[in-house]
Amino acid sequence: MDQRNTMDVGVSVRGKVVLITGGLGGIGRACVALFRAHGATVAFTYADGVEAEAVAQAVVASDPERVSAHALDLRSAVSIQQCMDDVVQRWGAVHILINNAAVGSATVATYAADAATQDTLMLQINADGSLKMCQAFLVAAHETLTTVPRKIINFSSVGGGMQNFPGFRLSDGMSKAAVAFMTKQLASELVHTAVDVFAICPGATNTPMFQASTLNQMTADEQHEFVASLPKGRLIEPSDIASIVLFLASAYATPMHGAVIDASMGLGVRPGMITERGH
Repeated sequence: MDQRNTMDVGVSVRGKVVLITGGLGGIGRACVALFRAHGATVAFTYADGVEAEAVAQAVVASDPERVSAHALDLRSAVSIQQCMDDVVQRWGAVHILINNAAVGSATVATYAADAATQDTLMLQINADGSLKMCQAFLVAAHETLTTVPRKIINFSSVGGGMQNFPGFRLSDGMSKAAVAFMTKQLASELVHTAVDVFAICPGATNTPMFQASTLNQMTADEQHEFVASLPKGRLIEPSDIASIVLFLASAYATPMHGAVIDASMGLGVRPGMITERGH
């Protein structure tokens, strides 16, 4: 078979160093597994804490020659820089940055009890934290920006990055909109380099974050009705999004440089499927 007519994304990521923030969450965990399966060296981050560290180290123990775990606090510029330095020291470089870690309208409550502080943290973690991760990545790679192919894959959301959803938390949408803008701005500045920049905007994805913010507030019958009303009648699975991330990390995605990708399975073009139901 003519290899020019086949697509093997593994060729692009095999042997590359991938840094995945939030590697213990739904989408992050799926990305860790998929990139490992395609031959990448994977560094992933976790929120500092005894329980999270134990889970992270168990993942590393399964493949210590190709996987490392790093504590990260996206509220702290010092922690962000230390994380990037540690990954570069451990593996020699970072070729692909996947800015997946974030908080949502429910999970931010683990950081603060009052709404005002939660809003500040939402912007600090989701927007400013992602910004500083990108900046640290580009500084680490500055000597080879025009010669070594690299990828930045940010996570926005359909609410903020694509559409407005009345009734959804303002700070959540604002923080995700900021990530979408940052992606396009960075892409414009890096257009003459070897760095490709993208953002993904997932919709209703079957993750602990979405469960906490939406599904856990419903009865079993309400959950069934809600899921049935979604596009395609189902939740997006983390593996669905991880497959998109893998493609964007490959050489095939370079013509899409700067794209902010609607990965909402239809909510981005028909947001009323959510808002008309009062959610």
